[in-house]
Amino acid sequence: MSTRSEKLLQQRPDIPTSKINDQMGSEEYFQNAVLRPILKLQNDLFISVFKNYIKKHKNVFYELSIEKKQRYVEHAIQKDIKFRNSLKGMIIGMFTVEEYETYKLNSSALNKRMMNLLIVRLKDQLLLFDRIDAA
Repeated sequence: MSTRSEKLLQQRPDIPTSKINDQMGSEEYFQNAVLRPILKLQNDLFISVFKNYIKKHKNVFYELSIEKKQRYVEHAIQKDIKFRNSLKGMIIGMFTVEEYETYKLNSSALNKRMMNLLIVRLKDQLLLFDRIDAA
């Protein structure tokens, strides 16, 4: 394994609740072994990036109800292709070369999993997007 791969793997947090076993499919394994730790590691960056997204879109987010804020998060990630690709790059950039080779084999399904995980993560942290922090 290359030095880059070793360093990337050392940085990733353990997620005890993320189950990994021999019975799961390759996509679920990749999700739990690779995507979840990367998303957790990159969480502060995702929060900052989403705050910037809100600001660039005229702070409309702050006027919304909780339910509409959740839909806003979903819409931003699912429909804004530039934003989605930027987020995807932040995740893929944390892959080892070996993980990237695996990712390429089924990138469409894995992209869907990674974006769904990110949507849930951001929706679970809506309180971090208070207007006070928006400055």
